[in-house]
Amino acid sequence: MFLVFVQVIVVKYRIKVLIVDDSALMRKALREMIMTDEAFDVVGVARDGKDAIEKVKELKPDVITMDINMPEMDGLTSMQYILDDNPEIPVIIISSLTQDGALTTFEALALGAFDFVAKPSGTVSSNLYIVGREIIEKIKLAHKHANRKSLKKRVRTRSSFSETKASESREKSVAARNNELSKVVVIGVSTGGPGTLTEVLPMLQSDLKAALIVVQHMPPSFTSSFAKRLGKVCPFPFKEAEAGDVLTNGRGYLAPGGYQLLVHKAGRMLRLSTSPVTQFMPSVNVTMESVLRAYGGKNVVGVLMTGMGDDGADAMVKIREAGGVTIAEDESTAIVFGMPRAAIERGGAEIVVPSYRIADEIVRAVNHI
Repeated sequence: MFLVFVQVIVVKYRIKVLIVDDSALMRKALREMIMTDEAFDVVGVARDGKDAIEKVKELKPDVITMDINMPEMDGLTSMQYILDDNPEIPVIIISSLTQDGALTTFEALALGAFDFVAKPSGTVSSNLYIVGREIIEKIKLAHKHANRKSLKKRVRTRSSFSETKASESREKSVAARNNELSKVVVIGVSTGGPGTLTEVLPMLQSDLKAALIVVQHMPPSFTSSFAKRLGKVCPFPFKEAEAGDVLTNGRGYLAPGGYQLLVHKAGRMLRLSTSPVTQFMPSVNVTMESVLRAYGGKNVVGVLMTGMGDDGADAMVKIREAGGVTIAEDESTAIVFGMPRAAIERGGAEIVVPSYRIADEIVRAVNHI
């Protein structure tokens, strides 16, 4: 009897990545960085937006990294063409840390980009390795969540609440506001947050009987522009928080990047601190716990939405145990079901709903407690 041994070789699938950047240095740096992880295969590079459209047709990538400022056709225009034909391909914007870069990045996110990574030192960053781990993690997340939900569909179903309506609501809100503070709502969000916030905030009441604090993981140079963007869609005044701001009903505050946003022990005044040092600054946990200490659980509503990791999950548990209301975004709408999942698994989420129901739950919680 002869025994025949058949060797079976299992080939692990590798995530196909297309790099789009007009700088040869950046294309080389990105390729070398991404290829350090055996999960990836850089199937090609494109020198501008027009070239990217052709390469997508030819190479069928799983994920695209897209520069914004390029000749021939910029990244924003190219992305729209690509997503129109291939809504299932996630695009990660590689943006410069400038005000113009921030504004264009937010526009890209609103049009369907999965997420962004900021270049550490301008359009051509020789020190791109600083954000290497972030790029690799976000490519993996983008691929993991790409087929679960079409980002194009998500963009089309976003709130149609116009900036004009938001402006009218703000005027009514200012006229009716006093200096009282009834409750404090703290929203924590990370990857996928900019688009989700532009869905949720417009659906809040203009006369919300609470102050709203938003903690979004974002580079320091981006939060000022992002606060202005949110201010255009929010039905009440919204700004980037500054030291000395006083929490007031019907006003919104965005935690600035690079600092921890805290409530002063003596009252409603906000303060900024460079400590404690955490992985993300601002940290959702740090801000939520500060608000909880200042006002007690019954006066706090904690909200966790899309984002990777578990920032905010422990604070949500503490808020719920102290008698506050806690709300987590459901997996059905979360771009990345990391932070909400952690809160749910630890028992920190009393209410779990899709993103389009979060505003109603916030209003209900504010009016009820």
